[in-house]
Amino acid sequence: GLVLGVYSSEKDDGAAQFTSAGDAFDRLVSGKLRALLSLCGPPLKKGKTRMFHGLHQDFPSVVVVGLGKKNAGINEQENWNEGKENIRTAVAVGCRQIQELEIPCVEVDPCGDAQAAAEGAVLGLHEYNELKQKKKPVVTLQLHGSAESEAWQKGVIYAEGQNLARYLMEAPANYITPIKFAEHIEQKLRSFSNVKVHIRPESWITTQEMGAFLSVAKGSAEPPIFLEIHYLGGNTHDSPLVFVGKGVTFDSGGISLKPSSGMDAMRADMGGAATVCSAIVTAAALNLPLNIIGLAPLCENMPSGKANKPGDVVRAKNGKTIQVDNTDAEGRLLLADALCYAHNFNARAIVNAATLTGAMDVALGSAATGVFTNSSWLWTHLYEASILTGDRVWRMPLFEHYTKQVTDCPLADVSNIGKYSRAGGACTAAAFLKEFVTASHWAHLDIAGVMSNKDEVPYLRKGMAGRPTRTLVEFAARLSQDSHN
Repeated sequence: GLVLGVYSSEKDDGAAQFTSAGDAFDRLVSGKLRALLSLCGPPLKKGKTRMFHGLHQDFPSVVVVGLGKKNAGINEQENWNEGKENIRTAVAVGCRQIQELEIPCVEVDPCGDAQAAAEGAVLGLHEYNELKQKKKPVVTLQLHGSAESEAWQKGVIYAEGQNLARYLMEAPANYITPIKFAEHIEQKLRSFSNVKVHIRPESWITTQEMGAFLSVAKGSAEPPIFLEIHYLGGNTHDSPLVFVGKGVTFDSGGISLKPSSGMDAMRADMGGAATVCSAIVTAAALNLPLNIIGLAPLCENMPSGKANKPGDVVRAKNGKTIQVDNTDAEGRLLLADALCYAHNFNARAIVNAATLTGAMDVALGSAATGVFTNSSWLWTHLYEASILTGDRVWRMPLFEHYTKQVTDCPLADVSNIGKYSRAGGACTAAAFLKEFVTASHWAHLDIAGVMSNKDEVPYLRKGMAGRPTRTLVEFAARLSQDSHN
């Protein structure tokens, strides 16, 4: 099969405006493609397709996809590069149509941006069907023509990184337990000589005095794991970028039990760990010239005779006491200890990601990841990266206003929920984390709203989204260029 792009007509005559690959193919078939397209009715709208058979012996099926306006660049209102998003969407739709025909191989028009085309193709075809007997046909993707093969390959690596996060988040919690998660990441990094993976057991966590993390883990029969990854892509003495990810492989809510409806989705409550670990796997595959450390506290949050009880007080690694008023606000307990530990590495920046609050989903829905940060430098890098990837971020407030709501606590130094309960829930969660951070460049990404995809991102199928893995990778790539300039 072959997927070719066509731009929306700028003029009223409606003549199709092909990409250069489309033009070349049309010449190859003596103008038949253009003639057929004009016979098929009005010009193709963005993301819509037409399929033709028997035009050329090498390509029994050709899908033409609408790319929208030709020179669509950055859309200031939408905060993304519209041209790139249009390509991702169009190519994904085209590749899926070829897959439906059970054609085993598809060549993809680079559409003027081979990286975006590769991302659309690889992300668009991904589906978790490991445990089904009937699987969708596997499609081999390749670039049509050879002009942009380096950019194409980069796009494939970016998309495979996000697909790894999607795989980990989608897999059932009895398949991806804390130890299985750690082993899966270790296996992905095994071939890189400049990566060290430490799978720390419960005894190590205890010696580190991570009382907040252990208090969550003790409710489950699954032992906790602290996963630590060192990627050395830069010089030995360069300060690393530290990624921290919340790794709750299943979240029942603990004693503050969640409603049963939709609880199965809580297998993806380790989305923070999945995205940051996948971003490091991608950085290693791209051989990015910087050092990255990944930290993922992994456990389950379960109700049992040993579980945290509302009102219990636990002690974090930095000595602060925490009143656990709601056992379903457990992610911040894991992160508190992991963030304290992250300060051991003289980091250039600490970035944590977590499916932390339902309040974040209420605030932004699935449009963007909420970012709380004490550093405008860090914010700018994340924001600029997200414009390119189309996986957007939006800055949220870290006001003292919210800090008071978690530090005004009857029994301990801080409470794990704000004293006005649900008001500003994502903001009070961020204020809580800030109590465990002294680094001057820190960002907290609340990814609860972008955890899954229904139909909002057209180039992702329904299911766990693996967002914002590509934005984290692009951010790391920008940081590595920064240090080399």
